[in-house]
Amino acid sequence: MSAMKERVLKTKGLLVSASVLASGSVLAHPGHEQASSVMTGFAHPMGGLDHLLAMVAIGLWAASMGGRALWVIPAAFVVTMLLGGGLAVAGLTVPFIEQGILLSVIVLGALVLFAKRLPTAVCVAIAGGFALFHGAAHGMEMPLNANGLQYALGFALATAGLHLVGLGFGQWMVKIGTPLVARMSGFIITVAGLMLAFV
Repeated sequence: MSAMKERVLKTKGLLVSASVLASGSVLAHPGHEQASSVMTGFAHPMGGLDHLLAMVAIGLWAASMGGRALWVIPAAFVVTMLLGGGLAVAGLTVPFIEQGILLSVIVLGALVLFAKRLPTAVCVAIAGGFALFHGAAHGMEMPLNANGLQYALGFALATAGLHLVGLGFGQWMVKIGTPLVARMSGFIITVAGLMLAFV
């Protein structure tokens, strides 16, 4: 074995050991319940294909719009999603949650596909309207032992991260002169939404 390979193996071994020790100390830490609440919230949008597709579509759509829409559309989604989560935790019923989530995937994918340019206020209303359903779903599925604020922080961070993935990909496609690829992503998202609706 070469000295280089040996060094790489030793480095990997040290990293694995450090990770195991760190995870043990985190579990022993008295604040583990809070970390658990944040991670549970973070995992929720990642665990559902419908949530994941809609979040990425928001980023792609904002990238296709450009200008103020780059941050206004994702921000409107996150803020209204937190409101929807709060309503659900407070025991208020948001009707047609599942249908609203599936419709969001189909419509947002179509907006990306057709690169539909709308006034910013209309974009905010569309993003916020769909976000209410996603937030209500997150709130309804919050574990009873989770800390509400930390759980909300977790799903807000995951959502913002997925928006950034869509934004980054969409802007990259524009930069290298292939926005059609981003639009085709919208087609894939719409078709996936339609398939989820009939599963």
